[in-house]
Amino acid sequence: MAKFFRHLLGPAARYPQKSRTTPLGPHLSKKSTASRLTKSTSNTNPGRKWRWKGAASKLLEGSATALSSIIVLSGAGYSYHKYYNAEILRKMEDAFASGYSTLELASLGRQVAFAHALSGPGTPAEHVEEDDDWIPRSEQDIVDDIVNGKTQGQYHLITGEKGTGKTSMLLKAMTRIDGEGVAMMEAHGDLEIFRVRLGKALNYQFHEDYIGSLFSVKGPRESTPLLDIERAFDRMEKIALRRQEQKGRPLVLIINGAHLLHDNEEGQHLLELIQQRAELWAASRLVTVVLNSNDWWITERLNWQASRLSITPVRDVPKDVAVTALRNFRAKLFGEDVSDETLNHIYSKIGGRLRFLIQVAKSQDMKMTCNSIIEKELRWFLSQCWVLGKDMNIKAQEQQEFCIAAMVLAKKLVVKEQEMSEDEQHDGKLPQIPLHESRQIVTRADFIRHHDQINIIAIDSDQMVQADSVAMQNVFRQICEMNGFEEHLQATTKRMQELESLSRTRELTLKDSGRYSMYHVDTSLNVPRLARDISSSTISLETNAVVPQDATQVSNKRTKITPNNNLSAIMQRVKNSAYSTLFT
Repeated sequence: MAKFFRHLLGPAARYPQKSRTTPLGPHLSKKSTASRLTKSTSNTNPGRKWRWKGAASKLLEGSATALSSIIVLSGAGYSYHKYYNAEILRKMEDAFASGYSTLELASLGRQVAFAHALSGPGTPAEHVEEDDDWIPRSEQDIVDDIVNGKTQGQYHLITGEKGTGKTSMLLKAMTRIDGEGVAMMEAHGDLEIFRVRLGKALNYQFHEDYIGSLFSVKGPRESTPLLDIERAFDRMEKIALRRQEQKGRPLVLIINGAHLLHDNEEGQHLLELIQQRAELWAASRLVTVVLNSNDWWITERLNWQASRLSITPVRDVPKDVAVTALRNFRAKLFGEDVSDETLNHIYSKIGGRLRFLIQVAKSQDMKMTCNSIIEKELRWFLSQCWVLGKDMNIKAQEQQEFCIAAMVLAKKLVVKEQEMSEDEQHDGKLPQIPLHESRQIVTRADFIRHHDQINIIAIDSDQMVQADSVAMQNVFRQICEMNGFEEHLQATTKRMQELESLSRTRELTLKDSGRYSMYHVDTSLNVPRLARDISSSTISLETNAVVPQDATQVSNKRTKITPNNNLSAIMQRVKNSAYSTLFT
């Protein structure tokens, strides 16, 4: 503190002179006194000027230091921001390089693991094939052209039932081009998890590593998942522009399992966002979006706004292809010559579903494996859709409506199959019913969609309803042929009608009636209500229900109810004739 004041007061304070004591006396002359006063005055003025100049210079020096610091910090922040954005694009470009995709690497690892599992002491390595390579697929060439960029100007929806080989074909197409220019991700119903998986597929952190968060600066990450996904698509669009100039073909974004999105407001908004981007990118040929789905509702939702959508259905393997492939695989792996009768029997049990064929082909006893597959499908169907009979509890009413609809639809498909067999049009094909007729059969349009979601039935791209697989069609037939099934279903339906009638029934109780009171039932008004005419002491039940002919004495005439009349007999007559229409 002392140094500060000395610096502020100038040289006089910094270099104090020693005081010399001069004796006062007559020898002190006027001239010496005046000279000392003049000297002291001349020493004071330069110090004051120096103090003002020093303060101004310090002020300028501090301002310059602060300004230069601000300039340096601003330049550093701007440089970091530009570097961060460039680094984001570089990392995202690496996501489309060869060998980046996790699913592609997993596919390569699966091939190695399968080869080690099947390679035995007497099996050459070149004879070992991957899970489903031994079954030729006609859709594989279409998927290859989509993934390698030959097919442009569209975005694609690959549909098919569970286990038809959709994901396997996509992974094969990716491995054939080493994943170059392709990013693949798994969908999820939670938008936050979908955002994280999209960031992993695109090598994008959504500004979570942005250094501005260290200074409590609100960054772009503080937003909703949909906004994050939109920003990721913006970044990917810039990469697509670069790749279009360099490679001359679009990027490919594969969203596997799109049916896992929830059919609610959030899921619909996300699907709409993806479709809007896909339409724009398909028109500009920057990015080809590929969606893979098992359920019909994705197709139904996309068709509303689709103009460049291409739907590729993946169906079961045809009978001739499946039988030939199964015979060759058994001969190569087990050295077994399977008869045509056995192969036809196997196909009649499980059809051409790829996942079933793989299980049967690798098993020791193929017939036992077929029976095991049908047994599993039977237990699944009964656990989801079995009817409870005449002793059904009232709390199971809503769930049993869904089950009865499934059973009625299964009966209809079995009848359709019998008609095809009589006309000799079966040949391994599943019976189909148009979607609008199926909704008419079950009387509830929403039930059909839920049946599709739990893999009971399947709705193809042509809006035809069929059993989910040949094994499930065999389950339908087996259930319909059970002893007492028809009676059990009818008892359940009758019990359901009773519960519905009971839920719509209201009880009318009359009390405190006077000796000369008069009551009547009136159907002239539109709103059902109980009214009382005070002037005539009359209570009326007014409704717009349609009353049968045998209730005319109740509805069109006033039935007087007095204490002298038999009240219970009159109310019983009302109940028997018009109870279900007047009080429901």
